[in-house]
Amino acid sequence: MRSLSSRSPLPQNDEGTRVSEDQLLATLDDSDVKRSLDSAKADRDSAQAAIADYEVQLRNANTQLKRAQDLQAAGVQTQEALDNARTAVDSLKAKIELAKQQVAATESRIAVAQQAVDNCTIRAPFAGVVVSKDAQVGEMVSPNSAGGGFTRTGIATIVDMHSNEIEVDVNESYIARVENGQQVTATLDAYPDKPFPAKVRTVIPTADRQKATVKVRITILNLEKYDFILPDMGVKVAFLENEQPARRGKSKDKEKGPQAVAFIPKSAVRSDANVSFVLLVRDGKVERRAVSLGLDRGTEVAVLSGVAPGDSLVVKGPEGLHDGDKVEIR
Repeated sequence: MRSLSSRSPLPQNDEGTRVSEDQLLATLDDSDVKRSLDSAKADRDSAQAAIADYEVQLRNANTQLKRAQDLQAAGVQTQEALDNARTAVDSLKAKIELAKQQVAATESRIAVAQQAVDNCTIRAPFAGVVVSKDAQVGEMVSPNSAGGGFTRTGIATIVDMHSNEIEVDVNESYIARVENGQQVTATLDAYPDKPFPAKVRTVIPTADRQKATVKVRITILNLEKYDFILPDMGVKVAFLENEQPARRGKSKDKEKGPQAVAFIPKSAVRSDANVSFVLLVRDGKVERRAVSLGLDRGTEVAVLSGVAPGDSLVVKGPEGLHDGDKVEIR
């Protein structure tokens, strides 16, 4: 939890201000994390200085060791003096290794502290418009609200004015008629006389059980031509040609609803060279029929074309069945 610094440029900008990507929005109070960073750097410098000192001592100790070895070989130096010289060299080598480990540890502390300092500088993740300023100078900012009156969970809300996506909820009984790339006509509630073209981007593969709907994302085509479109405006969409937008209004008896779509077990669908097909049974013989598939419901899949009501399908037949083979239904 940190307070918004008085060095922040954001409080000078009201809602409606345009910001560019990576533009500075706010600066949080970073005095404590900067002290941690400075402390880590001081510890690193101290360890590096110790290494330099130990290395000087090690060079002298190696010189003393060489002299002791020569004197011991000449018979004028005791074995104890030689062992002491070797111990001094080994001790300094161990101190240098320990100091190097301390340098590595402080480098890690410096990286963590530097990241904490960097996190105190808040920049725009993308170009857009400030639609709400959520914190003022001196207020506390935390990812999770602590319950205090001066604690904020955000600095500002920015909207990408070039976002060309619409999210709509489609009744699950109609979702089989919706497919990726399908042409759509959208109309804003505020401008009912200004329809604009769009197309289905994706059907989210999960349903809202309470509302019995499936979420569909739609891409607005040529967004730059429609400057009256603003974020979060109410919109109605029509997926089928000549169909009136009916997502929010009451249905009329004279309006024709989407045609029913058949679902078949997925085990009945086979594929060959990326072509989906099923095996029908007609007059005791197998007939191969190419099919166009739609919504996948797990164990069942929608068939948009290729089969008709009343067709008999091979669901669990042997893999070796071919077009024209004789079969017996049991």
